[in-house]
Amino acid sequence: MNFLAALRSALRALAANTLRSILTMLGIIIGVAAVITMIAVGRGATDRVQEQMKGLGSNIMLVMPGGLTQGGVRLGASTGQGLSEDDANAIARDVPEVQVAAPSMRSGAQVIAGNTNWSTSIMGSTNDYLEAREWPLQSGRMFEAAEIQGSAKVAMVGLSVATQLFGDSDPLDQVIRIKKVPVTIIGVLAKKGQNSLGQDQDDIVVVPISTYRNRIQGGNAGKLKRVGSISVKVKEGQSMKVAEENIKDLLRQRMKVQPGGDEPFTIRNITEILQAQEESSKVMTMLLAAVAGISLVIGGIGIMNIMLVSVTERTREIGLRMAVGARGQDILTQFLIEACTLSLIGGAIGVALGAVATWAVGQFAGWQVSMTMASIFLATGFSAFVGVFFGFYPAHKASKLLPIQALRYE
Repeated sequence: MNFLAALRSALRALAANTLRSILTMLGIIIGVAAVITMIAVGRGATDRVQEQMKGLGSNIMLVMPGGLTQGGVRLGASTGQGLSEDDANAIARDVPEVQVAAPSMRSGAQVIAGNTNWSTSIMGSTNDYLEAREWPLQSGRMFEAAEIQGSAKVAMVGLSVATQLFGDSDPLDQVIRIKKVPVTIIGVLAKKGQNSLGQDQDDIVVVPISTYRNRIQGGNAGKLKRVGSISVKVKEGQSMKVAEENIKDLLRQRMKVQPGGDEPFTIRNITEILQAQEESSKVMTMLLAAVAGISLVIGGIGIMNIMLVSVTERTREIGLRMAVGARGQDILTQFLIEACTLSLIGGAIGVALGAVATWAVGQFAGWQVSMTMASIFLATGFSAFVGVFFGFYPAHKASKLLPIQALRYE
């Protein structure tokens, strides 16, 4: 018996018990659909973290003022000794692992352009901030040294601000007012998207830090050159841990912190936090896929059970085939084809169901999902393996029946 004849015979046998074949495939269908959906959800979570890392920039740390303790009461972050521009310059100059250290200050304000206004985030910083964040310009230019030193009335805007204030018009060289201060737009930042908290990173106006301090913020902060935070980018190939320790040592020296004393600053290694989230997402993906794979194993056990029942029911048929010349290998091939056909058809239906479930999760739950061909091949291949593995024993048992005993079976 050739392969095509064995395939036709197997399909006729499955069609003769359609309902039983469908119920047998149910475990495979659910297993494949679950594997594909779980991998898509896990992969989507991993992609989301990677997008956040890309949007944030690589090898980045954030240095912030620490908390102040008075009378045993901890007053919270940014209540202690402040950071200054000189601290940022010292970090960039004296820590060899650091590529740039960008001081920044930030607050919210209403921005007005003609008859249009928009509430957004105003940041005072330097060009180093864009380098640290790996944030290129879509159009225009960055700040010149003279503009940073002289508190020039210039700004770079994010795409969200540009769209809200000017629509489809070119915002370059347009004048906007920030707290009654007229500022000329010299650059438009490239799109960044949302951060890990769901905040729109493109909803921002960046001005020179001196402009922010002297013209927008006002007050006495300019004398001390206080800053809200310092964004630090570590050079490629350098250890983040070593850079962090060196920054701590430098700031402790500059702030005259006694040995064993509390550090009046906080360093957040944001890249490591996101990398840990990415690893957690990958582990969760594997765990979810493994749990979903149990359904495939259960489906395989169902195939084995039904195939054993089929061998028992068709013992006389097997004996008759052997009596007219069928070999044990032919019987083995036929039953293996039946088992593989059950698993492959179930796998194909499972792939379609998994695609629908993945779409539904992304559409209605609002999760980011990513269905790949690799997950489809993995689930389908595993279902075929299950068919061969669990179908081999019943097929082998059928091929070893003696014709005379099979013909006498009632």
